[in-house]
Amino acid sequence: MYEGDSFHTLTLWGQIGLVGVSLVFALLALGLTWVLVQLRPLIIRIPVWLVAFITFVWASPQGYYMYYRMIFDGLPAQSVIQAPPPPEDVLALLTFTGPMTLSAHSIGVLGWLMCVVAVWPQRRKCRNAAD
Repeated sequence: MYEGDSFHTLTLWGQIGLVGVSLVFALLALGLTWVLVQLRPLIIRIPVWLVAFITFVWASPQGYYMYYRMIFDGLPAQSVIQAPPPPEDVLALLTFTGPMTLSAHSIGVLGWLMCVVAVWPQRRKCRNAAD
């Protein structure tokens, strides 16, 4: 399915680096989602998740471009962030009906993991009986 994916044009070290960058970005997105939804009602957590996911989809290309500038000579310093994605693009990522690439499918999986983090039942801190 992914034989022609641009991931396969990278060297082995380039692929390892890209996976590492992607894991760091994913952990940051999941952690930020967790922080943003703490002790909020479910009705608020769902929109927070969606905004966090859209923000990731919108802003992460700049982080990846910074990585590519490290591994490819001659890429200019520039902003690659464009307008936020339209709702149909976000829906396509979450339903895996958009581009058939490792990147798009990985973003879709991350989106659903962020959703799980957002809706996961949360414990409220209990006061110590001695207080």
